[in-house]
Amino acid sequence: MSAVTTPRAGRREWVGLAVIALPCLLYSMDLTVLFLAVPHLSAALQPSSTQLLWITDIYGFLLAGSLLTMGTLGDRIGRRRLLLVGAAAFGAASILAAFSTSPGMLIAARALLGVAGATLAPSTLSLLRTMFDDPRQRTVAISVWITSFSAGAAIGPLLGGVLLERYWWGSVFLLAVPVMALLLVLGPMLLPEYRDPDAGRLDLVSAGLSLAAVLLVIWGLKQLVRDGLGLPPALSIVAGLVVGVVFVRRQQTLADPLLDLRLFRSPAFSAALTANVLDFFVAFAALLFLAQYLQLVVGLSPLQAGLWMLPSSLGFIVG
Repeated sequence: MSAVTTPRAGRREWVGLAVIALPCLLYSMDLTVLFLAVPHLSAALQPSSTQLLWITDIYGFLLAGSLLTMGTLGDRIGRRRLLLVGAAAFGAASILAAFSTSPGMLIAARALLGVAGATLAPSTLSLLRTMFDDPRQRTVAISVWITSFSAGAAIGPLLGGVLLERYWWGSVFLLAVPVMALLLVLGPMLLPEYRDPDAGRLDLVSAGLSLAAVLLVIWGLKQLVRDGLGLPPALSIVAGLVVGVVFVRRQQTLADPLLDLRLFRSPAFSAALTANVLDFFVAFAALLFLAQYLQLVVGLSPLQAGLWMLPSSLGFIVG
């Protein structure tokens, strides 16, 4: 009996991988590209300290809080369709952020960017599994996919510094527009459509609970830092923890949970997740403060600050 040969990806799939890698690069770049622009947008929009923290943070919180929901939605409506819808929304939200005229408007635009960005990671990874059946080719493709996220976060400050040398602070958001336009043109030609025939039910209640838990705790912590210990931040943190407990209990009772809690029984999974959380706490906080120190204390220009941050960024990519 002859062995079954796994079909190998051709030129179309590899070009499609390049198209997928570009939005992934921007997906993570938006986490860090704003760091060097903080002094400039602060002078232009005059945000409060709390508003400034929400401007820098809300993208990541909405992105992380929407990932599970978008993964399930992609399984139901089609992963390529969700990717293209998300790309269009990401480009539109980037334009809105670039031309924001108030702190509230910029926070709202960054929140929309987070929701739109949440469509990119699960859709692109799922498409890679469809495009690359050969295990070795799939390993290479996923490696490129992962590296594009790392590279985006690492080179964000440098590209932001280059733009800020000549343009206004909002220009850092416009990097996404031509890339998302390219994805909208080439995506239908190069990327296959795929729906999961056994896709689970989209549990909007669980999605809302997970997002509410994160935002309530974070709002309470930010108010605690600004105003000190008080009743409003304490109530917000407690409410967030209670909502989180409700979310966990709901997942334990659903036949098709939004998050399979059995994953946390795996030591390898839990250890990797813990390391990733700690890395984000340390690495992104250090990048934010380093960008401000180099400009506001040392007196470097945005481009000079971006260049001084480049060695650590290269180390981040290699790691």
